[in-house]
Amino acid sequence: MNSLDTDLEEAVELLKSGKPVVMPTETVYGLAANAISATAAASIFAVKNRPSDNPLIVHISSMDMLKQVVALDGNGEPVIPSCLRPVLDRFWPGPLTVLLPRNDRVPLEVTGGLETVAVRFPRHPIAKALIEKCGLPLAAPSANLSGRPSPTCAEHVFDDLNGRVELILDGGKSSYGFESTVLNALCD
Repeated sequence: MNSLDTDLEEAVELLKSGKPVVMPTETVYGLAANAISATAAASIFAVKNRPSDNPLIVHISSMDMLKQVVALDGNGEPVIPSCLRPVLDRFWPGPLTVLLPRNDRVPLEVTGGLETVAVRFPRHPIAKALIEKCGLPLAAPSANLSGRPSPTCAEHVFDDLNGRVELILDGGKSSYGFESTVLNALCD
C-alpha cells in the first residue's frame, strides 16, 4: 500500500468517527466531514470558527450519490430541474456548485437551516477517491479559519489549522485557486 492509500484509509476512519479531515479539490482545499451527521458538521464550524448559519457545500463522488443529499421525486430520483441536466453533464465533475432541494437525510445544521443544499461533484482525484472510499457525501467548506484567505496548498492549511485537525491530505497546489461557481438551480 502506498502512502496516499494509507492516508486515505486513515482519513476514512476519521470521517466515519465524526472527525473532520482536509482534502484537496481543484478549487481550494476543503475541511471535510460527514454531510449526513449534524455532529460532524458542528466540528467544521468549531474548527473554522465559522457562524453556524453559513451553509456548507456538500461534495459527492457520483451522480448516484445525489440520492443521499437531494430531495427525491416519486420514482426515487433526485429532483433536478430539466434545464440543469445539460449543465451538469458538461461541468460535473468540476468547479460548479448547484443549489437543489435538500433531502431530509442532510441535517439542517449542514444547510444553515435552509431547505436547499449546495452540492458539488469535484474533479480532483484525491477528493473523489476519499468520497468514494468512505461512501459518504462530505460537507467541505474551505479549510481555513473563517475570514482568512482560502488555502490553495497543504502548507496554507497547516499554517492556518495546525493543531485543529488530525489529517491534511496533500494534493499539491489547487488548479484554480478560488472557490467554485454557485448556480441556483431552483429558479429560471
